Amino acid sequence: MTDAELAAHLAQVAGKILIEVRESGMFEGKSLGKAGDETANQFLCHALRQQRPEDGLLSEEEKDNAARLDKKRVWIVDPVDGTREYGEARTDWAVHVALCIDGKPEIGAVALPGLDCVLRTDAPIDVPAAAEKPRMVVSRTRPAAEAVKVSEAIGADLVGMGSAGAKAMAVVRGEAEIYLHTGGQYEWDSAAPAAVALAHGLHASRIDGSPLTYNQADTYMPDLLICRPEWAERVLSEVAALAS
Repeated sequence: MTDAELAAHLAQVAGKILIEVRESGMFEGKSLGKAGDETANQFLCHALRQQRPEDGLLSEEEKDNAARLDKKRVWIVDPVDGTREYGEARTDWAVHVALCIDGKPEIGAVALPGLDCVLRTDAPIDVPAAAEKPRMVVSRTRPAAEAVKVSEAIGADLVGMGSAGAKAMAVVRGEAEIYLHTGGQYEWDSAAPAAVALAHGLHASRIDGSPLTYNQADTYMPDLLICRPEWAERVLSEVAALAS
């Protein structure tokens, strides 16, 4: 398999495993999320170490390893992005598999198992036409104050949604124009979504406009903007105005 084919295959299979874990009826509540995370993580990490033994690996569900910092190629995975949504059998959760090369999110796949859908860098879909009035996806439970203020400034409708991957893919799928996040994330939350978004011709950056750089010693990445290119300058300008 090519790297892109591998990323898509692993994301899809991990998604199927997660659904089987949930439908087994063996777990409920927080134990379901833990069981799903651990099972999917074991599959992804064992598969990547088998298929790409020379590459580095960073997973949300594994202890970090300094060895990855010396690698040119590093896989970054999130076995379950949106544990709450997964446990509630909603559709707005995801599986992330990304390959970053020299810190750039070059290859990746985001599976949306609840929708039986995998978005991938090597097979971009046609992004639907933008809505006349922009839509901004935000947390369905805790919309960030900055996103709310920017939405008011540009006249955007807020759309509540679960996981980071689901929000980013909503822009790719034409369900929204803007995903602005300021509430704190880690590299595994955005590496695969950013790779897929960029492959679809979308804008992806930090909220100061700087590039997204991965495989850092500190994996904390507190902010993110994924949006249609025509909205990038305006949104970045509004964010900068809030900080001034």
